[in-house]
Amino acid sequence: MLNIIWVLFFITAFVVALVKWLLLGDQQVFSEIMTAMFALSKTAFEISLGLTGVLALWLGIMKIGEQCGFIQLLTHGLTPLFKRLMPEVPENHPALGAMVMNISANALGLDNAATPLGIKAMQELQKLNPNPETATNAQILFLVINTSAVTLFPIAIFTYRAQLGAANPTDVFIPILLATYISTLVGLGAVSLVQKINLWDKIIASYFIGFSLFIGLLVFYFSQLSQVEMLLQSALMSNVVLFTLVMIFILTATYKHINAYEAFVEGAKEGFNTAIMIIPYLVAMLVAIGVFRASGALELCANGLRYCVNLLGFDTRFIDAMPTALMKPFSGSGARAMMIDTMQVHGADSFAGHLASIVQGSTETTFYVLAVYFGAVKIKHIRHAVACGVIADVAGIIAAIIVAYWFFG
Repeated sequence: MLNIIWVLFFITAFVVALVKWLLLGDQQVFSEIMTAMFALSKTAFEISLGLTGVLALWLGIMKIGEQCGFIQLLTHGLTPLFKRLMPEVPENHPALGAMVMNISANALGLDNAATPLGIKAMQELQKLNPNPETATNAQILFLVINTSAVTLFPIAIFTYRAQLGAANPTDVFIPILLATYISTLVGLGAVSLVQKINLWDKIIASYFIGFSLFIGLLVFYFSQLSQVEMLLQSALMSNVVLFTLVMIFILTATYKHINAYEAFVEGAKEGFNTAIMIIPYLVAMLVAIGVFRASGALELCANGLRYCVNLLGFDTRFIDAMPTALMKPFSGSGARAMMIDTMQVHGADSFAGHLASIVQGSTETTFYVLAVYFGAVKIKHIRHAVACGVIADVAGIIAAIIVAYWFFG
């Protein structure tokens, strides 16, 4: 499946470029495509290089938590849920701890911390894989949860909105929370349908009711704060939670007479090796995305969508934010650039500016995560991972549009 998607990016880009050259007289399109290929291959290497230190840091910290037994303690509360969602993963397996940590980092908006933890989780799940080249049900479920994960504190989006002159940079907080939660529920539902997971199981249902109440209370609490207080408290909460967790690992290791330094170094070595391993997978995916964008195929998709919406007689204001939505599943940095461009052209407080911000926070970069996580464990056959991930993305985008019209329409 991944091979088909990758090839289609190039074929579509080539066909669109030929049409632009032969029929529209665009003499630069192939030059732009080649420039994108070289630029994106360099970007992919730079991303991998940038991940090296972060991977080493967080896998080192994870190793401390693993050796002092805290990871097992942390996962104990979620074990009943994961046992039903992922019955093939043994109780107290190291993968559970890494998955919990990854989901927590995503929820806090800590992307740099979430990636190495997610790779660690995928590597641990791979140890249970009877067919190393084919993704297991547990790996697919984890990837979809990861790509649609709820983001409680989208601090980066607040910052960009403030820099671009938004009167109230945090006014998208509640809309983002609602849209990303819907994305997560739909993504989980899609995987459950394929894998025949019973979401009406009493334990699974009780967890989701609890999570929903927590989201509701969080939304209520932050909705009572001023924009300045919301930004300060969300940033403070994120950083305090993360560093407190690091200190708990270190202090627990000290209490149990575990050499925390050696444990950290051992885990950091794994991080370095992993960063090197993912380079070819990341180059392959980012170059394909760059070619698709440089050819004009992405712009063609947006224009086609605008035409269809016009035919249906619906409001087309949301189309101005669709470049962010179309780019988001493929490239986080690309979508961020699209969001910034939308706010610069239309204004941070315009409808398009608000919607682009909500879309940016509603879903994750499915194809990037797929390339990095599956590439880290050399998975070739991804089965229904892309389909379920894209379903979650589409749900998040639709939810973002609906919520944007509700709040800012």
